Amino acid sequence: MAGHTRLKREIGLFGATALGIGAIIGSGIFIVTGIVAGIAGPAMVLSILLAGVISLFSAVSVAELGRCMPVEGGTYAFARDLISPYMGFIAGWIWIFSNIFVGAAVSLGFAQYFVTFFPGLPVKPVAVVVCLIFLALNYAGLKESALVNNLLVSIKVLILLFFVAFGLMFFRAANLVPFVPMGPAGVLSGAALIFFAYTGFARVTILAEEVHNPETTIPRSIYLALFLSTVIYLLVSVVAIGLAGPTRLAESGSPLSDAIAAAGNPAVVAIISLGALIATASVLLTTILGISRIVFAMGRNGDLPRMFSTLHPRHSTPALAIGVTGACMIAALLLTDLILVVSVSTFSMLVYYGIANIAALKLPAARKRYPVIISVIGTVSCAVLLLFLSPVSIAIGIAGLGLGTVIFLWRNRRLGKSSPVHPV
Repeated sequence: MAGHTRLKREIGLFGATALGIGAIIGSGIFIVTGIVAGIAGPAMVLSILLAGVISLFSAVSVAELGRCMPVEGGTYAFARDLISPYMGFIAGWIWIFSNIFVGAAVSLGFAQYFVTFFPGLPVKPVAVVVCLIFLALNYAGLKESALVNNLLVSIKVLILLFFVAFGLMFFRAANLVPFVPMGPAGVLSGAALIFFAYTGFARVTILAEEVHNPETTIPRSIYLALFLSTVIYLLVSVVAIGLAGPTRLAESGSPLSDAIAAAGNPAVVAIISLGALIATASVLLTTILGISRIVFAMGRNGDLPRMFSTLHPRHSTPALAIGVTGACMIAALLLTDLILVVSVSTFSMLVYYGIANIAALKLPAARKRYPVIISVIGTVSCAVLLLFLSPVSIAIGIAGLGLGTVIFLWRNRRLGKSSPVHPV
C-alpha cells in the first residue's frame, strides 16, 4: 500500500450536506429520544432547541475554520496550527475517543431496532455484524460510501416526515402536561445529552481534502445540515411525546417504534423501525468515515504512527486506520451499555467543539467574517453543558483526556521534541 498518498475530491454540496445530515440524524432521534424524555419530559423540545442553538455557535466557528483552512482532520488540524501541537493532539485524540463510543452506541441502536423484526436474536452480536459490514464499505472507497450515504439519508428523511404526518392523526395534547416536570435542571440535562444528536454537523470538515470547492461548500453544507436536522428533530420529538407520552418513551429501547405503535397499525411500526435501521446505519457509516480520516491526518503529521497515513493503492482509503479503529469500536460495544456510551461521547464532543471555538478565536482578524462573541459563547456553552452530565461519564472523559496527555508526552520524549504542553 506504500506510495499512494493523495486523497480524491469526490464530494459536492449535496454530498457534503447529506454527509452532515447522515452524521446528525440517526442515533439521536431514534435512540436518545427515549433517554431525554425520561430526563426532561415533554420539555425535551426545549432541550432540543437549546442544544441546537449551542451547536449553531460552534457550527459558525467550525464553518469559518473550514473556509479558511480546508485541510483533512477538522478541529485536530485547526487546533494544531492555531493553538498548539498539544491542543491539536488532544482535539484529535478526544474525537477518536468519542467516536469509538459513538460507533458503539449507533451499532447497539441499530441492533435494538433490528431485533424488533427478528425477535430472539442477541443484540450485541447483531451490532458487531453491522459494524463489520460498514467497515468493509468504508474500505471499498469514499465514492461508494458517499453514494450509499446519500441514498440512506434520502430514505430516512422521508420516513421521518411520514412519522410526523401519520402520527399527527393520533396526537394527544394531554401527553404534553406537565410540560416541564423536572424543572430547568431537567431541560439542561436533556440538552447536554441531546447534544450527542447534533455532534455530526462538522463531519465534512474532517474530509475537507475530499470536497470540491471546500472554501464555499464546507460552510454552506454545515449550516444546511444543522438547520434541516433541527427542524426534523423538533417535529419528530413533539409528535413522539404526543403519541406515547414521556414515561413510555423513557422505558423504550426503540422509542419511535413504540410511539407510533399507539396508532395501532403494525405496518406503520415496521416502516418506522426500518427508518431507524437506515438512520443508524448512515450515522455508523459517516462515523467510520470521520474517525478513519482523523487517524489518517494524525498519522500523516506524526502525531500517531505514520503507518496510519498509508492509503490503499486502488481504493484511496486509509485502510489500516479503518481496521484498527473499527476493532476498538467493536470492543467498546461489547464492554459497555447504551446510556454510558452516549454520555461519554457527549463529554468528549463538548470538549472537542470547545477547542474548535478557541481555535476560531485565534484566526487573524482579517480572515474573520463573524463577531468574536460567537466563538466566546460557543466555548462557554460547551463548558456549561459539561456540568450537566453524569459524574461517571465525566470521570471516564477526564480519564480519556489524561491518557491522551500521557501519550502526547511519551511521544514527544520518544521523538526528542520539546513542544510546550498547554493545559486543556
